[in-house]
Amino acid sequence: MILNRQKKVPLAEQPLTEFLGRILREVKFAHAEVSIAFVSDAEIAKWNWNYRNKKGPTDVLSFPALSKRHAKRNSRVDRSNGQSGVQSGGFLGDIAIAPETARRYAKKNGRTVDNEIRILMLHGILHLMGYDHESRSDYGQMNRIEQKLRRRLGLA
Repeated sequence: MILNRQKKVPLAEQPLTEFLGRILREVKFAHAEVSIAFVSDAEIAKWNWNYRNKKGPTDVLSFPALSKRHAKRNSRVDRSNGQSGVQSGGFLGDIAIAPETARRYAKKNGRTVDNEIRILMLHGILHLMGYDHESRSDYGQMNRIEQKLRRRLGLA
């Protein structure tokens, strides 16, 4: 489900909803549900402070519905690509994306805003799946998986 709660960056919700479905199919969570809220920089900055003790806006925040331990218990590993996938439907969690921040990052990285937002959607879903690039035990795993999925999904 896509919710647009900001007005500064125009977004086409239907194509983003369709892309969300593509991501979920690609990561073997096709029957799972995710909510993505597009929010203002001010709103995401409050959440960034409240949940991460970090000042200022960020581009994406993820709020998993299940702990990592429970997510792993409800998932399986696809031996062909090493990715986990859900065996049944369910709610993975919520993602908040700040399009204003995404627009700044897109310009800095030489990408379109649309492409940047799609990259953030993928990044947020990987966090909902239990990947954490900020963890000491990650050893670059999330980045490798994200790069592979970006190529599959046609994201630069």
